[in-house]
Amino acid sequence: MLTVFLAVLRRDLLLSWRGRADLLVTLAFFVIVVCLFPFGVGAETNQLRAIAPGVLWVAALLASLLSLHRLFAQDHADGTLEQLLLSSEPAVSWVAGKVVAYWLTTGLPLVVAAPGLALLFDVEQGALPVLTFSLALGTPILALLGAVGAALTLGVRGGGMLLALLILPLYVPVLIFGAGAVEAWLGGTGATAHLLLLGGGLAGALALAPWACAAALRIAME
Repeated sequence: MLTVFLAVLRRDLLLSWRGRADLLVTLAFFVIVVCLFPFGVGAETNQLRAIAPGVLWVAALLASLLSLHRLFAQDHADGTLEQLLLSSEPAVSWVAGKVVAYWLTTGLPLVVAAPGLALLFDVEQGALPVLTFSLALGTPILALLGAVGAALTLGVRGGGMLLALLILPLYVPVLIFGAGAVEAWLGGTGATAHLLLLGGGLAGALALAPWACAAALRIAME
């Protein structure tokens, strides 16, 4: 299983590098959305600090959703997905490899860029590690839940819109706990509880989402 996981991970990373323009679009979307908010709400420092966690998390959520429909689309179009499902290898192993590759190329750049963008909102320096850690825990959950949604809507007409309607309600708890971790730290109550909830959510998603995604892909290909 590990060999299959690593092979699919390497393959998807190489494909993502060759199509890196799409990855830059996702990152550019995240940066532009975050940068627009100070122009819209004004330059009042306290107001910017208050909205910063929510703005950064919503922008990261939307940016991850932007490229989610491509997670299985290319393999579905060229027949690779069907061959993978027909192979004797466990579907969970290569599904996990694809999701990890997706997060490394889409979620990780958002995690890296977020602390610098937070400075636009005059966020306290001490809150930046909390913001980074919350995104590092939360964005893999978004990727795992999104992979299940992408599998369920694979090959469906208007699948992108349906995917958003299906996945966005599931993203709400992640958004609440992720933004709430930074707000709790800024409020002096500590972010431990929110981060533990995100960690628990990540553990649950890691345990269940690859199996659900593999099952959804089998249904979609029938």
